[in-house]
Amino acid sequence: MSKNKESKINIAYIDQEAVYDVTIIGGGAVGLFTTFYSGMRGLKTKLIEASRELGGKVTMGFPDKTISDIGGIKEITGQNLVKELVKQAKTFDPTIVCGQFISDLQPLENGNFRLISQTGEVHETRTIILTLGSGLIRPMKLEVDGVEYDGYHNLHYTVEEYGQFADKNVLISGGGDSAVDWADELHSIAKNITVVHRRDEFRAFENSVQKMKEQVDVLTPYTIKDVQNEKNYLTQVTLENLETGKIRDIEVDALLVNHGFSSELGGIKNWGLEMSEGQILVNDAMETNIPGIFAAGDVVTYPNKLNLFVAGFTEGPMAINSANGYLNHSSEPMAMYSTHHEKLYELTNR
Repeated sequence: MSKNKESKINIAYIDQEAVYDVTIIGGGAVGLFTTFYSGMRGLKTKLIEASRELGGKVTMGFPDKTISDIGGIKEITGQNLVKELVKQAKTFDPTIVCGQFISDLQPLENGNFRLISQTGEVHETRTIILTLGSGLIRPMKLEVDGVEYDGYHNLHYTVEEYGQFADKNVLISGGGDSAVDWADELHSIAKNITVVHRRDEFRAFENSVQKMKEQVDVLTPYTIKDVQNEKNYLTQVTLENLETGKIRDIEVDALLVNHGFSSELGGIKNWGLEMSEGQILVNDAMETNIPGIFAAGDVVTYPNKLNLFVAGFTEGPMAINSANGYLNHSSEPMAMYSTHHEKLYELTNR
């Protein structure tokens, strides 16, 4: 935890109206649902997201991907899931702040916490819930001979609209879920799709990989050796077979790169939280080793953890219930069901 940052930052007096019961750090899917549930429990809630957009890795990595493993929803795209979660999160009028990367923590004498962003913004809260996912996520850039490539109009690290690739020659580089999903989704609208990956194995569901191999050209084990461009547009990509050294040139209208993501937790790693392999250790009540700080979602680990949206949507409310109990020991361990929640009924039927 930071103990001497206060002298370096001009911190204005914070009155009680600016102090929140719960501050949720991380505006991904789990953070958004946790924000909603915090409102269900009548807690004064603030949500802080490091990037400029809500949605976390869903917004960053697979906005157009079809998600089918949420109970009661046969299928929904990532961007539509985020849209619905944002709408739901705003039900009880929480304060939502984007573009602030929280780095420093100061425990206060009154038991509250002071949170400070990298750019100096200050937040005071009674409890904290960390729904950080993998932290601040950035796509890994295409690198050729030590040079990172960016800024070309037809070089993409995320896909926001599939329609822009209609009738185009598309090259996809990568072997993860997003690369395979892009290929499966684009095959019906693009003129031609080629997937290049440095290994024969793909890190995606087997049925998705099989579907991709049946529908598009797949080149393995190949890597991108060089690119040609004209007026900030890539025109040709040179591929190299990693086993034989064979060179192959492919003309492209668009290059999609999915080489993974880098993530950063920043100063949160120095707060004194018990961690294991980059994840925060919690118990079955989503409590961390620091009283008043809870965590949920991809950032946490505990025995038999399930890495699905539905698990995070359970962990978030569990963290809220624990935070509520921390604030008010006589409170009920969980909120009433939504069907019996009078304020929610009024808000959704007005």
